[in-house]
Amino acid sequence: MKVILIQDLEGYGVFGDIISVKDGFANNYLIPRGIALPATEGNLRQVQSIIQQRMRKFEREKEKALSLAKALEGTMLEISKPVGEKGKLFGSVTATDISEALKEKGFDIDRRRIILKNPIKEVGIYTVQIRLHPQVSVELKVEIRPS
Repeated sequence: MKVILIQDLEGYGVFGDIISVKDGFANNYLIPRGIALPATEGNLRQVQSIIQQRMRKFEREKEKALSLAKALEGTMLEISKPVGEKGKLFGSVTATDISEALKEKGFDIDRRRIILKNPIKEVGIYTVQIRLHPQVSVELKVEIRPS
């Protein structure tokens, strides 16, 4: 039986794929759980329109991310933290701290979009990557100063 996946299914395919499965698997598992629809002309048109809507939304979000990336480009953040001996911070600078510093500059960016391999634990200038969209990311300079 041919079905159209309306959810990603590990080992079978992703949303919009047309796959062939046994009748029992389709009728007893995929269709009742809302994972797939029978591969009819109407269902195929419906899924294609949903895919087109998602693509338009994806492009709109990408355009917004590109404009935000241009605005962020060249921005230098300064974060002051208490420092102990040898330039070591008490605690560390995390993605949340960087997100709050960006909010003070007028940019509302979620902390989960800020990519830090490790928390920053020393005074200095660091390059931090911000992933605004799956296809758009920008690098930002962050200066950690002693307070």
